[in-house]
Amino acid sequence: MRRINRILLVSLAAVLLIAATIGYAGADAIVVDGYDITASVSGTPLKDAYSDYFMMGVGLNGYNVETDTVNSKAMTEIIKYHFNSVTYSNLMKPVYFLDQNGSIRNHDAGNPEPAVTFDSAIRGMEFCKSTGIKMRGHVLVWHTQTPDWFFREGYRDEGEYVDRETMLARLESYIRQVLEFFQTEYPSVIYAWDVVNEAVENGWGNYETESGFNIRTRYDGTKINPWYAVIGVDYVEKAFEYARRYADPEVKLFYNDYNTFQPSKTQAIYRLVSHLKEKGLIDGIGMQGYMDLSYPGIESGRDNLKDALAKFAELGLEIHITELSIRTNGSSEELFRRQAQRYQAVFNTLAEMDTAGGGPANITSVTVFGLMDNYLFYSDDTTTTRLFDGNLQPKPAFYSVLGVAERLNAQVD
Repeated sequence: MRRINRILLVSLAAVLLIAATIGYAGADAIVVDGYDITASVSGTPLKDAYSDYFMMGVGLNGYNVETDTVNSKAMTEIIKYHFNSVTYSNLMKPVYFLDQNGSIRNHDAGNPEPAVTFDSAIRGMEFCKSTGIKMRGHVLVWHTQTPDWFFREGYRDEGEYVDRETMLARLESYIRQVLEFFQTEYPSVIYAWDVVNEAVENGWGNYETESGFNIRTRYDGTKINPWYAVIGVDYVEKAFEYARRYADPEVKLFYNDYNTFQPSKTQAIYRLVSHLKEKGLIDGIGMQGYMDLSYPGIESGRDNLKDALAKFAELGLEIHITELSIRTNGSSEELFRRQAQRYQAVFNTLAEMDTAGGGPANITSVTVFGLMDNYLFYSDDTTTTRLFDGNLQPKPAFYSVLGVAERLNAQVD
């Protein structure tokens, strides 16, 4: 029976792939903004296929409100069909929310709190509110895309760095204002926050060695981590302390990082998160998933995903795959075939390791970090990492991801 199911699924995938390639010319075609998306909004939605395992998320790209994914009706139709979670890849980072002129005015008027504005995220939040799709908040604290002036006297570019207590007050104020705004204006839309991003480093000479957590001191070779420089090694714990203080009880708090499958980094993140768990400050680990056609190992081999999942599962916390992206370095049929195999291996492993599949890891959300290759709002984008191509047609990788779920569901039936 399983062999028959596999044959049927392969045949179905082949038919769908041919249909996606030749397009639809009939009266039932679904054309939005000039894109024939019929093949992309037909068949089993990804969110339904994986409903017994984890939420299916997608990244909302764009570096300003004009290039925001939700400006595209065609893309949002596909997102509504296949996904029940979204994450802004840029527009919720501190550099977009912090208002320097407003902060200076506050300071000069005797108000020490930073000023914030949330215009960059409103379109996405309204989209989620109207569709019932949930948002992962990304990100409250990061050494990158946080303006340097935020750490300086008077919020001025030329000011000296403030002292630790002043910066802790600013950190708490920023987290409080962000959480209170979204929880008041868009209650229950954001279901999780990446509280701190990429604080753990495993490149020698770029992290401290006293805590055992390998907290980053430098990045890009020469730049200092301002959070560490001004507050110290416990800036991560303090950020979680403040987030826990102001987050609604149902909102989950995550630590998020890249290269989580590299053993030295796996171990350091494990120690950090274990410490935060002991203090009741954290709900989960976000594992970014930047991969190529050969690295990392998935089920075995060098720096493999399965081993990292098994280690983090020991903590008993939720696990999110937050920025899944498989690079091809080209767009040939052969490269896309290999990419589809890698996506298949990833989702096979996630389903196997998830508690729903009898594994040890409580994987509750998986996010592919962007919907389409050759992103339509970037004239020079050459990205080929995603599940849909530059014409918003499903790629072989899409069918391989869907095929994993359909195979698993067929076995259960």
